[in-house]
Formats: sequence, C-alpha cells, structure tokens
Amino acid sequence: MTSSGESLYNELRTMVGKELLVITKAAQLDLFGQVFRPIFSGTISEVHRGHITLSPVILKMINSPFFTFPVPLCIPFEQIASFSLEVPSDEVFPLS
Repeated sequence: MTSSGESLYNELRTMVGKELLVITKAAQLDLFGQVFRPIFSGTISEVHRGHITLSPVILKMINSPFFTFPVPLCIPFEQIASFSLEVPSDEVFPLS
C-alpha cells in the first residue's frame, strides 16, 4: 500500500460507525438496468487495507434517491474520488 493509501486507511479507521458520502471515480454505473452517478451514502461498517465497507448503504439515483442496497458494499480506496462526513444520508440534493 502506498503512503497515501496508508494515510487514507488510518483516517477512515477513525470513522467506523459514522455516516459517509462517497463519490467514486467512475463517470456512471449500471445496476439492475439503472444507470446512475457513483454517489453512495452509508455507515462505515469496516475498514480494511485497500477498501471500506458501507452497511447499510444508499445509492443516490435520480429516480430513487434513497435506494437502500440490499447487501453491504465494498469500495476500493483507489476508486474513491471524494468523501465527506458533512452530508447526511437523508439529505436531498440535485443529481442531474
């Protein structure tokens, strides 16, 4: 793991149990036939070297902004473009 990955790991470990908004690097994702921006909101349940697990996790989709994903979601550190503790999961914001 690079030093930036190590510092991200250490930072995220202090946030276990907190709500996090995560934006990944993909321009868009396709799940269940729905194309959506890669914006996720959830509680950090686990942090491992190289990835975090959100559970429960909400996918922020235009037609269903509070879709709760049925299983925990693991996101690799290298795919995280941005994250914030400042945006609650029930916050409504434009996605288009």
